[in-house]
Amino acid sequence: MPSNLSHKALLGLSLLAALGQASPTSHLNFKYGSDKVRGVNLGGWLVLEPWITPSIFDSAGDAAVDEWSLCETLGQDECRSVLSKHWSSFVTQDDFSQIAAAGMNHVRIPVGYWATEHLNGEPYVNGQLEFLDNAVSWARAAGLKVVVDLHGAPGSQNGFDNSGKRGSINWQQGNTVDRTKSALGSLAKRYAGDGDVVTAIEALNEPNVPGGVDADGLKQYYYDSWGVAREASQDTTLILHDGFLPTESWNGFMNGDSGVWYVMMDTHHYEVFDSGLLSVDTNAHVGNVCGFVDQHLVTNDKWTIVGEWTGAMTDCAKYLNGKGIGARYDGTYQGSRNIGSCQGKSEGTVAALSDNDRTNTRRFIEAQLDAYEKGSGWLYWTWKTEGAPEWDMKQQLAGGVFPNPVTDRQFPGQC
Repeated sequence: MPSNLSHKALLGLSLLAALGQASPTSHLNFKYGSDKVRGVNLGGWLVLEPWITPSIFDSAGDAAVDEWSLCETLGQDECRSVLSKHWSSFVTQDDFSQIAAAGMNHVRIPVGYWATEHLNGEPYVNGQLEFLDNAVSWARAAGLKVVVDLHGAPGSQNGFDNSGKRGSINWQQGNTVDRTKSALGSLAKRYAGDGDVVTAIEALNEPNVPGGVDADGLKQYYYDSWGVAREASQDTTLILHDGFLPTESWNGFMNGDSGVWYVMMDTHHYEVFDSGLLSVDTNAHVGNVCGFVDQHLVTNDKWTIVGEWTGAMTDCAKYLNGKGIGARYDGTYQGSRNIGSCQGKSEGTVAALSDNDRTNTRRFIEAQLDAYEKGSGWLYWTWKTEGAPEWDMKQQLAGGVFPNPVTDRQFPGQC
């Protein structure tokens, strides 16, 4: 730990004394580390992403490239109307039943900070928490656990549209960190009494250290988040994203020797945002994920999940790289070269994929399932889309591309 962080970190842990103990008094009914997390993200539901629901953004015009600009363009009344209709229809109780029936035990639900606070001059609308409450009830009925994931922070922690606001990274400026802790605290307190279902809360999705997030400041935020979570509950696991740093580089930080408990690392693995990776065949993709696990997953001193991953081997899905930005795979992304055709992959259904694509996707998915269970488990991205067949688990399960149940194997022993 850097010396300039040590004193502040102690402040973040001062709640230990107030709590009067240095270890948990009870155990969750899901035992992270021994029980394997098997689950899926409900992406594009309570935090919008243009590639998951392109119709919402297309209907709003060219200026709408993220949830911030969507509401800015539509105005709050119209935006609330559009989003309320989306929230009430995109995910329903039946989805939770289908997830459980496929043999999964977790859902990770992204939500933005704007769901938790009165917004001063920001275009976002809220109302999402009513639907998150419903999700917790549906998960309880289906026997699923919930990871509540703080997916967007004030100022944007990564500059991606999935943070709510695409563009510059302004998190850690002004009062943005304090507002983030407040949002996290609101979520932790809201679901503190639902510990049978909400077994984990993620401090922040994908803070982008290589993109400019200060690493020491992020560590302090994580320490403070642990205190915030413990104020609400002794038992809820706090999940830390690796900030796009090697996951093993977090060894020694907030581990069992640090006086904290129930801390989990989250790493995300995609092979579609780099032209070199897009150029390789399925054998190489399988080899990559097996090597990734050996290097970055099994060497960690904390429980570690792969909280986002996909069966996709192209970046063809419409708006995947951002609305108005093309794909590397077909050369429409600025500075890229053509690798292959996106026909049938940019928009469409799993049933319309070629037999070869379906077989290769199934093989790649199976390799990742086996690989990530060498760690603490996995959460697929994502459950449902409007037409991105390489990413849509719901369609993939129905079409035999994703194993159903998730323990079924046509290509065993790849890793």
